[in-house]
Amino acid sequence: MDERELIYDWNEAGERWDRPPFRIQFDDETLRDGLQSPSVKSPPIEQKIEILHLMDRLAIDTADIGLPGAGPHVVRDVTLLAQEIVNAKLKIAANCAARTMVRDIEPVVEVVQKTGLPIEVCTFIGSSPIRQYAENWSEETMLQHTRDAVTFAVREGLQVMYVTEDTIRAHPSTLRKLFLTAIECGAKRLCLCDTVGHATPSGVRNLLGFACEVVAESGADVELDWHGHSDRGLAVINTIAAIRAGATRVHGCAIGIGERVGNTPMDQLLVNLRLLGWIENDLTSLTEYCEKTSVGTGVPIPVNYPMVGADAFRTGTGVHAAAVIKAYKKGEAWLADRVYSGVPAGMVGRHQEIEVGPMSGESNVVFWLQTRNIEPTPERVQAVFQRAKSVDRVLTDDEVHAVLAALAEAGTA
Repeated sequence: MDERELIYDWNEAGERWDRPPFRIQFDDETLRDGLQSPSVKSPPIEQKIEILHLMDRLAIDTADIGLPGAGPHVVRDVTLLAQEIVNAKLKIAANCAARTMVRDIEPVVEVVQKTGLPIEVCTFIGSSPIRQYAENWSEETMLQHTRDAVTFAVREGLQVMYVTEDTIRAHPSTLRKLFLTAIECGAKRLCLCDTVGHATPSGVRNLLGFACEVVAESGADVELDWHGHSDRGLAVINTIAAIRAGATRVHGCAIGIGERVGNTPMDQLLVNLRLLGWIENDLTSLTEYCEKTSVGTGVPIPVNYPMVGADAFRTGTGVHAAAVIKAYKKGEAWLADRVYSGVPAGMVGRHQEIEVGPMSGESNVVFWLQTRNIEPTPERVQAVFQRAKSVDRVLTDDEVHAVLAALAEAGTA
Protein backbone atom coordinates (compact mmCIF):
# COMPACT_ATOMS: atom_id res chain seq x y z
CA MET A 1 0.00 0.00 0.00
CA ASP A 2 1.20 3.52 -0.77
CA GLU A 3 2.63 5.40 2.20
CA ARG A 4 0.48 8.44 1.41
CA GLU A 5 -2.66 6.36 2.02
CA LEU A 6 -1.47 5.36 5.50
CA ILE A 7 -0.18 8.67 6.88
CA TYR A 8 -2.37 11.77 6.94
CA ASP A 9 0.08 14.62 7.20
CA TRP A 10 -1.24 17.59 9.16
CA ASN A 11 2.04 19.33 8.35
CA GLU A 12 0.67 19.68 4.81
CA ALA A 13 -2.93 20.47 5.72
CA GLY A 14 -2.67 24.25 6.01
CA GLU A 15 0.28 26.55 5.51
CA ARG A 16 2.82 24.76 3.36
CA TRP A 17 6.57 25.10 3.71
CA ASP A 18 7.43 25.07 0.03
CA ARG A 19 10.88 24.10 -1.12
CA PRO A 20 13.08 27.20 -1.51
CA PRO A 21 13.83 28.36 -5.06
CA PHE A 22 17.58 27.89 -4.49
CA ARG A 23 19.86 25.00 -3.59
CA ILE A 24 20.45 24.92 0.16
CA GLN A 25 24.14 24.83 1.06
CA PHE A 26 25.73 23.69 4.32
CA ASP A 27 28.79 24.97 6.15
CA ASP A 28 30.08 22.54 8.76
CA GLU A 29 31.64 24.24 11.80
CA THR A 30 32.42 21.03 13.73
CA LEU A 31 36.20 21.34 13.41
CA ARG A 32 36.36 25.01 14.38
CA ASP A 33 33.43 26.66 16.15
CA GLY A 34 32.35 23.30 17.56
CA LEU A 35 35.71 22.86 19.27
CA GLN A 36 35.18 26.06 21.29
CA SER A 37 33.06 24.14 23.78
CA PRO A 38 34.82 24.07 27.17
CA SER A 39 33.96 20.37 27.46
CA VAL A 40 35.49 19.08 24.22
CA LYS A 41 38.95 17.80 23.54
CA SER A 42 40.45 18.68 20.19
CA PRO A 43 40.65 15.55 18.03
CA PRO A 44 44.04 14.49 16.69
CA ILE A 45 44.53 15.29 13.03
CA GLU A 46 43.83 11.68 11.99
CA GLN A 47 40.34 11.89 13.49
CA LYS A 48 39.75 15.35 12.04
CA ILE A 49 40.51 13.91 8.61
CA GLU A 50 38.05 11.04 9.17
CA ILE A 51 35.35 13.53 10.16
CA LEU A 52 36.16 15.66 7.09
CA HIS A 53 35.67 12.62 4.84
CA LEU A 54 32.29 11.93 6.47
CA MET A 55 31.22 15.53 5.85
CA ASP A 56 32.11 14.97 2.20
CA ARG A 57 30.06 11.74 2.09
CA LEU A 58 27.08 13.67 3.46
CA ALA A 59 27.45 16.16 0.57
CA ILE A 60 28.11 19.06 2.94
CA ASP A 61 29.31 21.97 0.83
CA THR A 62 31.96 23.65 2.95
CA ALA A 63 33.88 22.93 6.14
CA ASP A 64 35.43 25.48 8.46
CA ILE A 65 38.83 23.86 8.95
CA GLY A 66 40.16 26.23 11.59
CA LEU A 67 41.31 29.68 12.65
CA PRO A 68 44.98 29.84 11.59
CA GLY A 69 45.44 33.15 13.36
CA ALA A 70 45.22 31.27 16.67
CA GLY A 71 48.76 29.96 16.32
CA PRO A 72 51.18 27.54 14.61
CA HIS A 73 49.39 24.43 15.97
CA VAL A 74 46.20 25.48 14.18
CA VAL A 75 48.09 26.41 11.01
CA ARG A 76 49.56 22.89 10.98
CA ASP A 77 46.16 21.18 11.19
CA VAL A 78 44.54 23.58 8.72
CA THR A 79 47.33 22.88 6.24
CA LEU A 80 46.96 19.11 6.62
CA LEU A 81 43.16 19.28 6.22
CA ALA A 82 43.49 21.48 3.13
CA GLN A 83 46.08 19.10 1.69
CA GLU A 84 43.75 16.15 2.35
CA ILE A 85 40.97 17.80 0.36
CA VAL A 86 43.40 18.20 -2.53
CA ASN A 87 45.01 14.76 -2.33
CA ALA A 88 41.77 12.81 -1.78
CA LYS A 89 39.94 14.91 -4.40
CA LEU A 90 37.12 15.62 -1.97
CA LYS A 91 34.19 17.65 -3.25
CA ILE A 92 33.84 19.63 -0.03
CA ALA A 93 35.20 23.19 -0.10
CA ALA A 94 37.15 24.79 2.73
CA ASN A 95 36.91 28.01 4.66
CA CYS A 96 38.78 29.46 7.60
CA ALA A 97 37.73 31.83 10.34
CA ALA A 98 39.63 35.06 10.96
CA ARG A 99 39.09 38.14 13.01
CA THR A 100 38.82 41.36 10.98
CA MET A 101 42.58 41.74 11.27
CA VAL A 102 45.14 41.41 8.51
CA ARG A 103 47.40 39.32 10.78
CA ASP A 104 44.63 36.70 11.07
CA ILE A 105 44.12 36.55 7.31
CA GLU A 106 47.80 36.30 6.38
CA PRO A 107 48.13 32.66 7.57
CA VAL A 108 45.11 31.72 5.43
CA VAL A 109 46.85 33.19 2.40
CA GLU A 110 49.95 31.16 3.21
CA VAL A 111 47.96 27.90 3.47
CA VAL A 112 46.35 28.61 0.08
CA GLN A 113 49.75 29.24 -1.48
CA LYS A 114 51.23 26.10 0.07
CA THR A 115 48.40 23.67 -0.79
CA GLY A 116 46.87 25.22 -3.90
CA LEU A 117 43.39 24.86 -2.37
CA PRO A 118 41.09 27.89 -2.66
CA ILE A 119 39.95 28.82 0.87
CA GLU A 120 37.14 31.21 1.69
CA VAL A 121 37.99 33.50 4.61
CA CYS A 122 35.23 34.10 7.16
CA THR A 123 36.25 37.35 8.76
CA PHE A 124 34.22 38.23 11.84
CA ILE A 125 33.54 41.16 14.12
CA GLY A 126 31.05 41.79 16.91
CA SER A 127 28.20 44.03 15.80
CA SER A 128 25.79 44.51 18.72
CA PRO A 129 25.73 47.59 20.99
CA ILE A 130 26.42 45.43 24.04
CA ARG A 131 29.55 44.05 22.38
CA GLN A 132 30.62 47.54 21.27
CA TYR A 133 30.25 48.79 24.84
CA ALA A 134 32.18 45.88 26.34
CA GLU A 135 35.02 46.24 23.81
CA ASN A 136 35.12 50.08 23.84
CA TRP A 137 34.73 50.07 20.05
CA SER A 138 33.50 53.08 18.15
CA GLU A 139 31.44 52.52 15.04
CA GLU A 140 34.23 54.00 12.93
CA THR A 141 36.71 51.53 14.46
CA MET A 142 34.47 48.65 13.41
CA LEU A 143 34.09 50.05 9.91
CA GLN A 144 37.85 50.55 9.56
CA HIS A 145 38.58 46.98 10.70
CA THR A 146 36.03 45.79 8.14
CA ARG A 147 37.58 47.81 5.31
CA ASP A 148 41.12 46.73 6.13
CA ALA A 149 40.36 43.03 6.50
CA VAL A 150 38.03 42.56 3.53
CA THR A 151 40.17 44.68 1.21
CA PHE A 152 43.32 42.75 2.11
CA ALA A 153 41.65 39.35 1.68
CA VAL A 154 40.15 40.25 -1.71
CA ARG A 155 43.47 41.69 -2.89
CA GLU A 156 45.11 38.38 -1.97
CA GLY A 157 42.59 36.50 -4.10
CA LEU A 158 40.43 35.06 -1.30
CA GLN A 159 36.66 34.78 -1.39
CA VAL A 160 35.27 36.61 1.63
CA MET A 161 32.32 35.86 3.88
CA TYR A 162 31.83 38.83 6.20
CA VAL A 163 30.55 37.67 9.58
CA THR A 164 28.79 39.97 12.05
CA GLU A 165 28.76 38.31 15.46
CA ASP A 166 25.60 38.81 17.53
CA THR A 167 23.77 40.15 14.46
CA ILE A 168 20.40 39.29 16.01
CA ARG A 169 20.97 41.93 18.72
CA ALA A 170 22.61 44.58 16.52
CA HIS A 171 21.07 47.92 15.55
CA PRO A 172 19.85 48.21 11.94
CA SER A 173 21.76 51.44 11.28
CA THR A 174 25.04 49.84 12.37
CA LEU A 175 24.39 46.69 10.38
CA ARG A 176 23.57 48.65 7.23
CA LYS A 177 26.91 50.49 7.42
CA LEU A 178 28.88 47.32 8.16
CA PHE A 179 27.16 45.30 5.43
CA LEU A 180 27.52 47.98 2.76
CA THR A 181 31.17 48.59 3.67
CA ALA A 182 31.99 44.87 3.43
CA ILE A 183 30.14 44.56 0.11
CA GLU A 184 31.87 47.65 -1.33
CA CYS A 185 35.23 46.10 -0.37
CA GLY A 186 34.41 42.84 -2.17
CA ALA A 187 32.70 40.46 0.29
CA LYS A 188 30.58 37.89 -1.55
CA ARG A 189 28.66 36.60 1.47
CA LEU A 190 27.23 38.09 4.63
CA CYS A 191 26.84 35.78 7.61
CA LEU A 192 24.11 36.70 10.09
CA CYS A 193 24.78 35.25 13.52
CA ASP A 194 22.71 34.35 16.54
CA THR A 195 25.89 34.11 18.58
CA VAL A 196 24.25 33.80 21.99
CA GLY A 197 21.12 31.87 21.02
CA HIS A 198 18.81 34.86 21.48
CA ALA A 199 16.72 34.53 18.30
CA THR A 200 13.20 33.29 17.74
CA PRO A 201 11.90 32.33 14.28
CA SER A 202 10.13 35.68 13.90
CA GLY A 203 13.36 37.49 14.80
CA VAL A 204 15.22 35.46 12.19
CA ARG A 205 12.66 36.41 9.54
CA ASN A 206 12.88 40.07 10.50
CA LEU A 207 16.68 40.11 10.35
CA LEU A 208 16.90 38.19 7.06
CA GLY A 209 14.31 40.48 5.52
CA PHE A 210 16.36 43.51 6.51
CA ALA A 211 19.60 41.98 5.21
CA CYS A 212 17.96 41.15 1.88
CA GLU A 213 16.91 44.81 1.56
CA VAL A 214 20.47 45.99 2.20
CA VAL A 215 21.89 43.56 -0.37
CA ALA A 216 19.33 44.75 -2.91
CA GLU A 217 20.25 48.34 -2.08
CA SER A 218 23.91 47.55 -2.79
CA GLY A 219 23.12 46.13 -6.22
CA ALA A 220 25.82 43.48 -5.70
CA ASP A 221 25.59 39.71 -6.14
CA VAL A 222 25.88 38.77 -2.48
CA GLU A 223 24.39 35.77 -0.69
CA LEU A 224 23.40 35.29 2.94
CA ASP A 225 24.51 32.72 5.52
CA TRP A 226 22.89 31.90 8.86
CA HIS A 227 24.82 30.78 11.95
CA GLY A 228 22.82 29.84 15.04
CA HIS A 229 23.27 28.61 18.59
CA SER A 230 21.04 26.49 20.82
CA ASP A 231 20.78 28.45 24.08
CA ARG A 232 16.95 28.59 23.87
CA GLY A 233 16.61 25.22 22.17
CA LEU A 234 15.49 26.90 18.94
CA ALA A 235 18.55 26.46 16.74
CA VAL A 236 17.05 23.99 14.24
CA ILE A 237 13.74 25.79 13.74
CA ASN A 238 15.56 29.13 13.56
CA THR A 239 17.81 27.76 10.82
CA ILE A 240 14.80 26.51 8.87
CA ALA A 241 13.24 29.96 9.30
CA ALA A 242 16.45 31.51 7.95
CA ILE A 243 16.30 29.32 4.84
CA ARG A 244 12.67 30.25 4.27
CA ALA A 245 13.67 33.91 4.57
CA GLY A 246 16.47 33.66 2.01
CA ALA A 247 19.64 32.30 3.63
CA THR A 248 21.25 30.14 0.94
CA ARG A 249 23.87 28.60 3.23
CA VAL A 250 23.40 27.53 6.83
CA HIS A 251 25.87 26.44 9.50
CA GLY A 252 25.92 23.64 12.04
CA CYS A 253 28.06 21.18 13.99
CA ALA A 254 27.86 17.43 14.45
CA ILE A 255 25.78 16.56 17.55
CA GLY A 256 25.42 20.30 18.17
CA ILE A 257 28.80 20.79 19.85
CA GLY A 258 29.97 24.33 20.45
CA GLU A 259 30.15 27.08 23.04
CA ARG A 260 27.83 26.87 26.05
CA VAL A 261 25.00 24.51 24.97
CA GLY A 262 26.25 24.39 21.40
CA ASN A 263 25.64 25.26 17.76
CA THR A 264 22.82 24.18 15.48
CA PRO A 265 23.06 20.36 15.26
CA MET A 266 23.99 19.65 11.65
CA ASP A 267 22.63 16.10 11.91
CA GLN A 268 19.16 17.18 13.06
CA LEU A 269 19.08 19.95 10.47
CA LEU A 270 19.92 17.60 7.60
CA VAL A 271 17.27 15.07 8.62
CA ASN A 272 14.57 17.71 8.96
CA LEU A 273 15.37 19.23 5.58
CA ARG A 274 15.40 15.78 3.97
CA LEU A 275 11.99 15.01 5.49
CA LEU A 276 10.68 18.35 4.23
CA GLY A 277 11.82 17.33 0.75
CA TRP A 278 14.16 20.31 0.47
CA ILE A 279 17.36 18.27 0.01
CA GLU A 280 18.24 14.84 -1.40
CA ASN A 281 21.53 14.26 0.47
CA ASP A 282 22.34 10.62 1.21
CA LEU A 283 22.28 10.53 5.02
CA THR A 284 23.21 6.90 5.59
CA SER A 285 26.62 8.05 6.92
CA LEU A 286 25.02 10.38 9.47
CA THR A 287 25.33 8.03 12.43
CA GLU A 288 29.00 7.37 11.71
CA TYR A 289 29.63 11.13 11.32
CA CYS A 290 28.12 11.78 14.75
CA GLU A 291 29.82 8.83 16.43
CA LYS A 292 33.25 9.79 15.04
CA THR A 293 32.74 13.33 16.30
CA SER A 294 31.67 12.01 19.70
CA VAL A 295 34.77 9.83 20.00
CA GLY A 296 37.10 12.50 18.69
CA THR A 297 35.84 15.28 20.94
CA GLY A 298 34.97 13.20 24.00
CA VAL A 299 31.37 14.45 23.97
CA PRO A 300 28.99 11.53 24.63
CA ILE A 301 25.82 11.17 22.56
CA PRO A 302 22.82 11.03 24.95
CA VAL A 303 20.83 7.80 24.57
CA ASN A 304 17.71 9.82 23.69
CA TYR A 305 19.47 12.08 21.17
CA PRO A 306 17.41 12.33 17.95
CA MET A 307 18.30 9.99 15.08
CA VAL A 308 21.69 8.82 16.32
CA GLY A 309 21.17 8.20 20.04
CA ALA A 310 21.13 4.56 21.21
CA ASP A 311 17.38 4.67 21.87
CA ALA A 312 16.33 6.60 18.75
CA PHE A 313 14.89 3.50 17.02
CA ARG A 314 14.74 1.13 19.97
CA THR A 315 11.69 -0.01 21.94
CA GLY A 316 11.01 -2.42 24.76
CA THR A 317 7.30 -1.56 25.07
CA GLY A 318 4.98 -4.38 24.16
CA VAL A 319 2.32 -2.36 22.30
CA HIS A 320 4.89 -0.47 20.25
CA ALA A 321 6.92 -3.57 19.50
CA ALA A 322 3.81 -5.51 18.48
CA ALA A 323 2.93 -2.85 15.90
CA VAL A 324 6.45 -2.92 14.45
CA ILE A 325 6.45 -6.72 14.34
CA LYS A 326 3.06 -6.83 12.60
CA ALA A 327 4.38 -4.35 10.05
CA TYR A 328 7.41 -6.57 9.39
CA LYS A 329 5.10 -9.57 8.93
CA LYS A 330 3.34 -7.73 6.10
CA GLY A 331 6.63 -7.92 4.25
CA GLU A 332 7.00 -4.18 3.83
CA ALA A 333 10.15 -2.84 5.48
CA TRP A 334 9.16 0.80 4.98
CA LEU A 335 5.99 0.16 6.98
CA ALA A 336 7.92 -1.20 9.96
CA ASP A 337 10.25 1.78 9.72
CA ARG A 338 7.39 4.28 9.97
CA VAL A 339 4.60 2.75 12.06
CA TYR A 340 6.14 3.95 15.34
CA SER A 341 8.78 6.31 14.01
CA GLY A 342 8.54 9.84 12.62
CA VAL A 343 11.99 9.42 11.11
CA PRO A 344 12.77 6.33 8.99
CA ALA A 345 15.71 4.57 10.62
CA GLY A 346 17.02 3.49 7.22
CA MET A 347 17.44 7.12 6.20
CA VAL A 348 20.33 7.50 8.66
CA GLY A 349 21.80 4.01 8.29
CA ARG A 350 19.96 2.53 11.29
CA HIS A 351 17.20 -0.05 11.78
CA GLN A 352 14.35 -0.61 14.20
CA GLU A 353 15.39 -2.48 17.36
CA ILE A 354 13.08 -4.41 19.68
CA GLU A 355 14.34 -5.22 23.16
CA VAL A 356 12.98 -7.34 26.00
CA GLY A 357 12.17 -5.75 29.36
CA PRO A 358 9.49 -5.36 32.04
CA MET A 359 7.22 -3.39 29.65
CA SER A 360 7.50 -6.04 26.93
CA GLY A 361 5.03 -8.58 25.69
CA GLU A 362 5.76 -12.10 24.49
CA SER A 363 5.94 -10.77 20.95
CA ASN A 364 9.10 -8.89 21.91
CA VAL A 365 10.70 -12.15 22.98
CA VAL A 366 9.62 -13.98 19.84
CA PHE A 367 11.01 -11.21 17.64
CA TRP A 368 14.28 -11.03 19.58
CA LEU A 369 14.81 -14.78 19.17
CA GLN A 370 13.82 -14.89 15.51
CA THR A 371 16.12 -12.04 14.52
CA ARG A 372 19.00 -14.00 16.04
CA ASN A 373 18.01 -17.23 14.30
CA ILE A 374 16.93 -18.89 17.57
CA GLU A 375 13.75 -20.95 17.41
CA PRO A 376 11.12 -19.30 19.65
CA THR A 377 9.87 -22.45 21.40
CA PRO A 378 7.18 -21.89 24.06
CA GLU A 379 9.68 -22.84 26.77
CA ARG A 380 12.25 -20.32 25.60
CA VAL A 381 9.69 -17.55 25.17
CA GLN A 382 8.22 -18.10 28.64
CA ALA A 383 11.60 -18.33 30.35
CA VAL A 384 12.86 -15.09 28.83
CA PHE A 385 9.50 -13.39 29.34
CA GLN A 386 9.43 -14.27 33.05
CA ARG A 387 13.00 -13.12 33.49
CA ALA A 388 12.11 -9.78 31.85
CA LYS A 389 9.20 -9.27 34.27
CA SER A 390 11.54 -9.77 37.24
CA VAL A 391 13.82 -6.81 36.45
CA ASP A 392 13.41 -3.03 36.27
CA ARG A 393 15.16 -2.46 32.95
CA VAL A 394 15.70 -3.91 29.50
CA LEU A 395 17.62 -7.19 29.51
CA THR A 396 21.05 -7.23 27.97
CA ASP A 397 21.82 -9.73 25.23
CA ASP A 398 24.09 -11.58 27.64
CA GLU A 399 21.25 -11.92 30.16
CA VAL A 400 18.89 -13.38 27.57
CA HIS A 401 21.56 -15.80 26.41
CA ALA A 402 22.14 -16.80 30.04
CA VAL A 403 18.44 -17.70 30.40
CA LEU A 404 18.60 -19.78 27.22
CA ALA A 405 21.80 -21.47 28.36
CA ALA A 406 20.18 -22.39 31.70
CA LEU A 407 17.23 -23.93 29.83
CA ALA A 408 19.54 -25.94 27.61
CA GLU A 409 21.52 -27.16 30.58
CA ALA A 410 18.32 -28.25 32.32
CA GLY A 411 17.20 -30.03 29.15
CA THR A 412 13.96 -28.02 28.94
CA ALA A 413 14.73 -25.85 25.90
